Amino acid sequence: MIRSFAEIRALLTQLPPPSADCAAAVRTRQAELTKPLGSLGRLEEIVEFLAAWQGRAMPQLTSCRVLVFAGNHGIAARGVSAYPASVTAAMVANFASGGAAINQICATFGLDLTVVPIDLERPTDDFTEGPAMSEAKAIDSFARGMSAVENGADLLAIGEMGIGNTASAAAIYTALFGGKAGFWAGRGTGLDDRGLARKVAAIEAAISLHRDQLADPIEVLRRLGGHETAAMAGAIVAARLKRTPVLLDGYVACAAAAIVRALNSEALAHCLAAHVAGEGAHGEVLHRLQLKPLLDLGMRLGEASGAALAAGLVKAALACHRDMATFEEARVAGKL
Repeated sequence: MIRSFAEIRALLTQLPPPSADCAAAVRTRQAELTKPLGSLGRLEEIVEFLAAWQGRAMPQLTSCRVLVFAGNHGIAARGVSAYPASVTAAMVANFASGGAAINQICATFGLDLTVVPIDLERPTDDFTEGPAMSEAKAIDSFARGMSAVENGADLLAIGEMGIGNTASAAAIYTALFGGKAGFWAGRGTGLDDRGLARKVAAIEAAISLHRDQLADPIEVLRRLGGHETAAMAGAIVAARLKRTPVLLDGYVACAAAAIVRALNSEALAHCLAAHVAGEGAHGEVLHRLQLKPLLDLGMRLGEASGAALAAGLVKAALACHRDMATFEEARVAGKL
């Protein structure tokens, strides 16, 4: 169990590397399959990525898990979302009853869904007045994210739910990457111009208040993040330690990833960006994180919907690699 920020920092120095031998085995098989070399484009790269992180010459996807972390934000009281904070708990109930988009996507692709609500009745504090979380609460949320990553998963898709969390994510990006808050902030759940102005003003106030402590990525997380953001950061780190490949969802999930990468520039090597979201400056976020999205569908729902959809693509990539005939098996002439 994590007990301090120092222990979190220590974890980020103990990250295992990928398996070069397993990646090479994938490339060898790709050259034998009944297709021109490289003709499946990024699908081939995806299988190589899976092999390298799973440590298997032939990857498997028998256990694909979706983790959705839910948390509430004190900043929501300032009108930075088009919906009230009560929607977070209502949507968690909707997930449980199978009525959300993520339920349908998971059912379509055979993905296991786990929803982890974190103290919904106790939102973070208003970050325009002080830190969003105490050290103890930030550590607890990070640890809960780590503990949600079970042994044996072949692929993990990570996402979130939480009213006010795009304001929190935009504040994190402003702190980590600089620039104006208005560049990073989007309309979230559908803010009008006045609501967007309130959101930008809240982020600007938070950056001004906490400016002297924002050189430390963990302080950025504690002061500007949410319970679910800290949990996603913990899950990303735990997955790396377990060598589990990760699909990152959209705008808010990548805020957690940005914190992790700020602590160790190699810490996201086991992650793929599932999609580029139609929220804020997510495309620029992915550029800063050096991640190329698998999908670009204009989605901005959250709840790991983009990551789960990309998991279907990953499954298709592996199926082609595993089940396609070789030139020898099909008695097809290879390249001269």
